[in-house]
Amino acid sequence: MSFLKYRLDRTQVNVYGLEGDRIESITLPRVFFYPIRKDVIRRAVVSSITKRIQKQGRDPMAGKRTTAESWGVGYGVARVPRIKGSSRAAFAPMTVGGRRAHPPTTMKIIVERMNKKEKRLALKSAIAATAIKELVKQRGHIIETVPELPIIIQDDLSRIKKTQELKNVLVNLGLWADIERAKKSIRVRAGKGKMRGRRYKKGKSILIVVRKDEGIVKAARNLPGVDVVEIDKLSVEHLAPGGEPGRLTLWTKGAIEYLREVFE
Repeated sequence: MSFLKYRLDRTQVNVYGLEGDRIESITLPRVFFYPIRKDVIRRAVVSSITKRIQKQGRDPMAGKRTTAESWGVGYGVARVPRIKGSSRAAFAPMTVGGRRAHPPTTMKIIVERMNKKEKRLALKSAIAATAIKELVKQRGHIIETVPELPIIIQDDLSRIKKTQELKNVLVNLGLWADIERAKKSIRVRAGKGKMRGRRYKKGKSILIVVRKDEGIVKAARNLPGVDVVEIDKLSVEHLAPGGEPGRLTLWTKGAIEYLREVFE
């Protein structure tokens, strides 16, 4: 087991307003003090990804719908199956239109299964990792201008409907620099994926966790790398993209209170 030796050294955190000013102080839920299990987090992300893979298989009769039979020996030709009334080879894997030797089957196990308690541990660990500055820096986020982690804001954030208003809030909280970093990371994908609807690659930036969406999703959808999720739909993939914990996360006060209710 790989426990990461990071722990929060305080229980009180500030709640900030939309102007970046401190409004009040609250006690963090216990979930932010769970030990961070990077191995379990990675496994949970892999499990989530594999569940979206479409099963692949072949028709069991593919390449076998033919009258071909082998002539046997004594004709001076290979003993591969040949179509009746013709000398053309068929059915065998090396022939034109023949069956595949080892086709993929739908019975192949492609899903990484996890126990419910493991999934819950992974989610707790991923939540706790968002409060550790060292892990957030390791992911490449810019946090020099962020006042503290975890950073919590009043619930009025979820009612913002304009991108410019949201930008002003993120500038006030010192989070805009990380979005600029994500914008610079946008690049054209190498390979044929360019032709398949995934032309660009871009890094992940801020995750905004709200109690309920009241317009914030629309305001944030054009900001590069920014994701918005309601707290009851929060997953390990949101908190640790690619299996690396420590995503820069902006919590609303309502989301924090929900964590307190669920995990305590």
